[in-house]
Parts: sequence; structure tokens; C-alpha cells
Amino acid sequence: MYKHVALLVRRDGLSHEEFVDYWQTNHTPIARNIEGVVRYQQVLPTDDTNAEFDGLAELYFETLDDLHEALGSPGSRDYDPTKEVAAEAREDVDNFLAIDERPRIIGEERVVKDEVDGDTDGLYKHSAFLVRQDGMTHEEFIDHWQNTHTPIASEIEGVVRYSQVIPSDPKNAEFDGVAELYFEDLDKLYRALGSEGSRDYDAPSGKAKEAREDVDNFLAINERPRFIGQERVVKRQE
Repeated sequence: MYKHVALLVRRDGLSHEEFVDYWQTNHTPIARNIEGVVRYQQVLPTDDTNAEFDGLAELYFETLDDLHEALGSPGSRDYDPTKEVAAEAREDVDNFLAIDERPRIIGEERVVKDEVDGDTDGLYKHSAFLVRQDGMTHEEFIDHWQNTHTPIASEIEGVVRYSQVIPSDPKNAEFDGVAELYFEDLDKLYRALGSEGSRDYDAPSGKAKEAREDVDNFLAINERPRFIGQERVVKRQE
């Protein structure tokens, strides 16, 4: 499936609590019914004081054309949808989002590991928005990520699901990919990958330590936003 991930930043003048209330109460009933959406999930920060963003909105589509028609294509943070509900959702984002400060990525989801049969509601998730090192092409980055790093990261202690988003249009994408690691226990996530407030972390041992050491081989870690939160599944394909 194809996925649109929006890293949400609240509009000036709104508190985080006001942002979440508007997002959940006003915007979500519209967004879940956008034409072509087959799954809609949100991630709310576990530590909103230190989080880099106010939340993540993740919408899934069966085809890339359906996604582009509803939410635009890479290369612009803004978009002008033609279908009715998608247009209504776009108009509403101006009521609570700083859209020019809201990065996003469009890509295809690849599930590497899944011990929960796709049931991610209530799980804790570490989303890393990956930026390759200087001097490395996107293709070289993907090769290292998939063939060297992924076999390590998928075995990090406590990880029950590991999925990736590979950009459908790398030349126009804001990130080289997204790595999503799910945990059932927040303390295990923090021990493996650190807590909010810093893009870097110091894993103590095991596969988490091995994965952290390998990160320096292909990621510009100080330019790599990350987000730790609890997932809420709003709509799923039956």
C-alpha cells in the first residue's frame, strides 16, 4: 500500500492541547472519509513538551494515483485536491496547522517484521525520518539501509513490528525514507532508542547498540527528525 505521512506542526497561537482537540474532534471525521483512504492512523507524542512535532497523520491508499489525487504529489507541502472530501480536509487544515512548516513523505510501505498481525492500535512507535549522509546517493543509501542496517534493526530488543516507507519519488521527497519501530512497552522503546528531546541516543547493549553504531555509516543523524508516540488507528480496511 501507499502511504502519506504528515509531520504535524500546530498553528501559532494554539497550545498542544488545543491542537489535539481540534485535530481529533473537527478534522479527523473529515480526513477519515477522504476519497480512496483505506486506513488512517495517528500518532500522538508520549512527551509533547520535548517532541519535535505535535503528531503524525498517516493515510493509506491502494494506488499511488488515488493518493496523489487526494493529497498531492511530492515536491510541495501544499496541494489543491479536486475531490469533495479531500478538498474539505485541505480547507480545514488552515484552521489548526502551520502547513508550510509541516514536512511530509509519500511512499510505499514495506513490512519487515510483524508479530502483531498488523494490529498496531495502542502500540508505541519510534518513527525516524531518514536523511542520507553527504556524498551518498539515494540508491547507495537504500542499499545500505535494506541490506546492512535492516537485519540488525529488526532484531532490536522489544521490537514487535518494523515497517519502512520507501519514497515513491526520491528526487522530490523531503526524506530518503521512514523507519517505524513498534514496541508494546514504552520503557523498552526508551532503553533501545532513547527518549524525546534529542535526535541522538546512546543504546546500552545488544542489537540496539549495534544498530546505533551502524547509523553513522549512512545517516546524517543530526538532520534526521524523529518522533516517539502512541499509535491510534482511526480507520482500517475490513
